Amino acid sequence: MTDHTTSSSFDAFMELHRGLPRQSPGSDASTRHLLSLCGPLPERPRVLDLGCGPGRSALLLAAEAGGAGRAEVTAVDLYEPFLDELRTAAAARGLTGRVRAVRADIGALPSAAFADGSFDLVWAEGSAYLLGFDRALAEWKRLLAPGGRLVLSECEWTADEPSAGARAFWDPRYPLRSTARNVAAARAAGYRVLGTRLQPDSDWAEYYGPLGERVRAARPATAAEEAALALVREELAVRERHGREYGYTGFVLAPVGAGDGGRWRVRPETAADAAAVRAVNLAAFETPLEADLVDALRSDATAWLPGLSYVAEGPDGSVAAHALLTRCAVDGVPALALAPVAADPAVQRSGAGSAVVRALLAAARARGEALVLVLGHPSYYPRFGFVAASRFGIRAPFEVPDAAMMALVLDDSVPVPAGTITYPAPFGV
Repeated sequence: MTDHTTSSSFDAFMELHRGLPRQSPGSDASTRHLLSLCGPLPERPRVLDLGCGPGRSALLLAAEAGGAGRAEVTAVDLYEPFLDELRTAAAARGLTGRVRAVRADIGALPSAAFADGSFDLVWAEGSAYLLGFDRALAEWKRLLAPGGRLVLSECEWTADEPSAGARAFWDPRYPLRSTARNVAAARAAGYRVLGTRLQPDSDWAEYYGPLGERVRAARPATAAEEAALALVREELAVRERHGREYGYTGFVLAPVGAGDGGRWRVRPETAADAAAVRAVNLAAFETPLEADLVDALRSDATAWLPGLSYVAEGPDGSVAAHALLTRCAVDGVPALALAPVAADPAVQRSGAGSAVVRALLAAARARGEALVLVLGHPSYYPRFGFVAASRFGIRAPFEVPDAAMMALVLDDSVPVPAGTITYPAPFGV
């Protein structure tokens, strides 16, 4: 998980790993377990293995995913020597016709070659960190066909209070979160969590055992090779000292509403949508208060955040649902207020409201926002990852049932403020 800023350092680092059976913690047993959590797949599933490395998972998926092991696997990596290893191994196993090795950047997959809805299973063991968990969730969803599954693994804290030594290594490189935070992020991004698996210590041994032997036998000839060795030695030492504090967890996810044919197109509102947004809010609520609130917030420069008012369009292009985030504060610390959320009565319970909320929360996370607050129905908003705000010591400026005042942490690396919420003036509180 190191940023190699020069080609020489990248080459030295990759050469150190070349020829090893794995490029991240894992095992065939873990791959099979995660595959079992996916549920039924098509007879000939189209599989995309992102960041495949030398292809250990790609080969297993080609042989075992779907009915009678008839999967067609596209395996993607940016390092050509890994792909060469995969091609050789696929040929030796008689899988050349069902494993296609492709050199590409998993963070910039060309839409022409990787079209929307092209895969029944998208797999990423140990590679999502190259984008970041949240970005991977957002960008790879489009690749899934109706009923598709996304399987990815993420390094996480397993200790409630990680030590200073563990944080000193991870925080500057790749800030870790807990499983609960990542589950909440997956739900907020529009996925159902079908299952998780904390990989056992033996999965780390399968990776670090051969890597450690390689490091001990290495005789660096250049400064780049010495630097690469130093980075890996540090990583191995941190695992030795702090391995009980972090680990890899596999996530098996399914997009919410998968199979609806992409009924709802979700996008930021434009100036031309103002009248339609007002009409949706008038139709959704018994009084014009919510519609008036949206108009007032739109005119409040301290509250309105361009790009954080979203609409869902129906098949005919009409605005079917709307959701809005505006600036509020908790004890003076900036946060976001989610309100109102409205769906035309004709499309309620169709997923339009959920689709627009998920897209809006993903947009807020991408902007670097840390905290969202909502006053709403406690049986509805937890599906997006919201929990009682009182867990964080956050309270409304008026009397409200504890379960109805909820918070969603978007960035686990930012301290969550405690105190009373200050709403924008148009809320009238």
